[in-house]
Amino acid sequence: MSEHETSSPWRRFWEKGGWWRSLLVVVAYFVVYQGVPLLFAPLFPARPGPAATIWLFTVIPIAFGGLVLVAFAWSLGWLRELFGPQPIRGRGWMWIAVAVVLLFNILRFAAVDYAKAGAGVVVAWLVAGLCIGFAEETLTRGFVVTLMRKHGYREIAVASVSAALFAALHAGNLLTGQSVFATALQLVYTFAFGVLMYLALRVTGNLVWPILLHASTDPSIFLSTLYPTHGAVAAFAGLGNPAVIVTGLILLIFIRGGVAQSTTRRISSASRSVRRASARSGSHPPASPPP
Repeated sequence: MSEHETSSPWRRFWEKGGWWRSLLVVVAYFVVYQGVPLLFAPLFPARPGPAATIWLFTVIPIAFGGLVLVAFAWSLGWLRELFGPQPIRGRGWMWIAVAVVLLFNILRFAAVDYAKAGAGVVVAWLVAGLCIGFAEETLTRGFVVTLMRKHGYREIAVASVSAALFAALHAGNLLTGQSVFATALQLVYTFAFGVLMYLALRVTGNLVWPILLHASTDPSIFLSTLYPTHGAVAAFAGLGNPAVIVTGLILLIFIRGGVAQSTTRRISSASRSVRRASARSGSHPPASPPP
């Protein structure tokens, strides 16, 4: 009896993949993320300070959401699939995505007035960054990418949908009073950033690296925005958002291939290798490579 036949209906449902299952996972995560602060709010003072606010409204809900995602992956037996080597290789030009994000993150960190921010706020944002990077990348570059690939979509669709759902998560900022215009700009930025994180996943071959790259992004943005210094470094760091938008939208155009095509190429390559080895030994090669 095959593994598919012995697996639970729960696992069989998610193994089919598809864009709407990806959307379902993202919506469920968003509900959890929005609801957790309501549960933990009584543990904090009525008027929390800057560091406590970060812990309450960012660290705790996102950390809890990350744990839920890990439990979800475990229930499906996907932990190794999500965090193991990628099934399709990246290309050299994809390192551009890593370089652009990393460069501006370093510049933003260099443009922070740490004395004004204070150690408590800096530590809180660094921890928040780790939680954000883990949860959001596991959700969008982990689950969404995996679900899209399981349904057989080409990689440009995989990248676009994972970036679009990542951007859609940030539309929830409208609930906090953020203006429509500011939210619209944020959606454009987060879509492009999502494309760059997909490329980081492809070119590094493992989800851990986009998680760490993302983990350094949010703290650098918030700290440099709230506690900025002045000078050439700060001015250049301010170009980070436009650079990400332009780079992400341009590089999206060049994404090609798919997991099924990559697997077919590997099988064809293995078949040619078997035939060449058989020809040298004088034996007759099999019609196709062994499963």
